[in-house]
Amino acid sequence: MSLKTAILLCSCVLVLLNCSPKTATALPPGQSPTLLATNPLAKARPDAVITLDAATLVARFPAVRWPAVKFMADGKPVPFQANDTDGDGRTDNYALLLDFGAGEQKQITIQNLAPDEVAPTFEKRTQAEISHKVDGQWNGRKYEGGRFKNVDDLRVPPEHTDHSWYIRYEGPGWESDLVGYRFYLDWRNATDIFGKKTPDMVLQQVGQDGFDSYHEPAVWGMDVLKVGSSLGIGALGTWLGDKALRVETTDSLACRITENGPVESMVKTDYYGWKVGDKTTHVDSRMSIQAGSRLTRHDVKLTNSLPNICTGIVKHDQGALLTGGNATWGYIATWGQQSLNNDQLGMAILYRKSDLQTVTADAHSHVVVLAPTTQPITYYFLAAWELEPNGIRTQAAFQQYLNTVLDELASPIVVRF
Repeated sequence: MSLKTAILLCSCVLVLLNCSPKTATALPPGQSPTLLATNPLAKARPDAVITLDAATLVARFPAVRWPAVKFMADGKPVPFQANDTDGDGRTDNYALLLDFGAGEQKQITIQNLAPDEVAPTFEKRTQAEISHKVDGQWNGRKYEGGRFKNVDDLRVPPEHTDHSWYIRYEGPGWESDLVGYRFYLDWRNATDIFGKKTPDMVLQQVGQDGFDSYHEPAVWGMDVLKVGSSLGIGALGTWLGDKALRVETTDSLACRITENGPVESMVKTDYYGWKVGDKTTHVDSRMSIQAGSRLTRHDVKLTNSLPNICTGIVKHDQGALLTGGNATWGYIATWGQQSLNNDQLGMAILYRKSDLQTVTADAHSHVVVLAPTTQPITYYFLAAWELEPNGIRTQAAFQQYLNTVLDELASPIVVRF
């Protein structure tokens, strides 16, 4: 499976049936193409994302004026975005956001925009960004003066390291209306959590003073995790001997915001020349988040296989370790009064059982070790802070939530022409 194909299989995986891309469908004049989307679970699924392959749609319905289209269901426009996952300027897929009742089937029609019709706009419920300073100068390892500017991509300067004051909040950030994340774009490469008290997009406010005031409570929320020498939550590493080794020693780093839309956002990072013992590999890392979801999906591809890859969760004394799963997916999680604000915080890693080597731990992290491969591998991580609007406040509710998430991963929305 190609990396592009893997990236398109979102948290609510799309199953297209009876839809050979070589077969065009002739429709009567005035009739719009119709898709049927079905929730196979006997429970409601709000904010379900389905992903439609653009090449399949174009080949199947050549009379549609792609990409000047809208999607309709229940008599109103469906929130969607067109994604260019490989950066070639052409749409690769369409991500649609719908609410489903238990076992519900929805009819989705594809309609051309009229010549004078303005394309519909939708509430922005995800965001990704990277922001670094310009108009200043390097003084050794520190960047002095200047102002922050958001950019679509960044090749990390060789001078940059931790606490260089060059990148706002020290790396890229991504968020949904429920939670935000960031990782340190330097030798640490660990992932952190922004707990949110509002569904609004907030990353653009964070760290604008050039310092780390986001560790203190603010109207929007705060950084809620102490990462230290751990994997934080969901950071990539490899299990080497008796500990997890983060992606620390590399030749260079490059980061790009590939999607930044109302339905989903994605951060792509290339780690060139990751050195692990006597082995070296290039890492293609893609972290994405969807509207209404706490999950970050992490798609990873290595050019040269390592004995394993791993990920995990920081160990805190106040965090009780939890495990569980269904036939396809498993999780490790922690729950307890483990936030920087001394609040209840749940964290979890979700992994395919077929990818698992072992669950273990080192001095800093609870660790999931996954099998070696040069094919794309996918896992998820998530955080739930009790001070979110309608936040999860008990361990029992957190475990129930995790079981629901795993059921949804194992039973994707089914889409048929």
